Amino acid sequence: MADKTSIEWTDASWPVVTGCDHISAGCDNCYAAKLTGGRLKHLPAYEGLAEKGRFNGKVRLLPDRLNWPFKWRKGRKIFVSDMADLFHKDVPDGYIARVFAVMAATPRHSFQVLTKRHGRMRSLLSSPEFRPEVAYWAGQTCENGDAMHDSVMFGAWPLANVWAGVSVEDQKWADIRIPALLETPAAVRFISAEPLLGPVDLRNLRGGRIDCLGGDVKDPSDGAVYSSTPSVLDWVIAGGESGPGARPMHLDWPRGLRDQCQQAGVAYLFKQWGAWCPPHPDHGQSVFGHVTNEDACQVVTKAGALRGRPWPGWGIQDGTRDACVMRRYPKGKAGRLLDGRTWDEFPAAMPQEVASRG
Repeated sequence: MADKTSIEWTDASWPVVTGCDHISAGCDNCYAAKLTGGRLKHLPAYEGLAEKGRFNGKVRLLPDRLNWPFKWRKGRKIFVSDMADLFHKDVPDGYIARVFAVMAATPRHSFQVLTKRHGRMRSLLSSPEFRPEVAYWAGQTCENGDAMHDSVMFGAWPLANVWAGVSVEDQKWADIRIPALLETPAAVRFISAEPLLGPVDLRNLRGGRIDCLGGDVKDPSDGAVYSSTPSVLDWVIAGGESGPGARPMHLDWPRGLRDQCQQAGVAYLFKQWGAWCPPHPDHGQSVFGHVTNEDACQVVTKAGALRGRPWPGWGIQDGTRDACVMRRYPKGKAGRLLDGRTWDEFPAAMPQEVASRG
């Protein structure tokens, strides 16, 4: 039972589905695929779902795990379907409704549902048929079935303890997935920009047509606030890639998201540097001195990585003044500090017991 996890932004994982397939560049080094095709491949829940560290498109439903949240007496943040995508095309609508019924019946928990299938999540959660389906299964799941059915059918909707999120690795997918998220009924909306493979401007989605952060509009002459718009995004997670073949991110990419969130009053969590981080102490970890192994370095421009060794004056000589040097380290040594501190902010809208756990 996965009632504990090393994932920095959650307390427990709930793998009610396993298996998936590649959908975008953020999937290239998927940890779940590597685990499924590696040390988990002989377990019945994972067998035959991945080959050579890559999912093969098959999915497996695990209804025997649907009761796990009932067994966790203390409220916690739960990552739903961490080893798959709950909104994969081969996961039936009725099964997703059963998952939501369990979430409805355990309001002490906060459930984090993260997907790259933004279109299906929006369509299903907006469907007039979905809520009655969830209510039906809630009635079947609980001892006080009639009361639970009525609570879902006639109570608060969308469910107050369900957070809906999308993965966005760069501006292209931010422009595609975030607008769909904003159209999805949800009490809390969040994005996971991990692995972060490019800069993301949340205030200028689709070429400036959408600003999902809102915030104060100030008079440039004196700084006075003359209008204010609430953010429609509640939480931003950012992080670099780890493991073999990991791609480095530019120092300014997680900084940029943090600064946007700070300005708008949106919770920001920096999960990790991953396999690559700055080799200089100015990012808050003075144990890293000067680069001594140039083979372990990459120059990263704001457009992406340039493989090669940095040399004195490289930024002037090749015209990449916006670039930074990133050095490869084990994940544990790269750490989570961004500009000298840990960023572990969470949305305010969660059950009090869960909020107190951080």
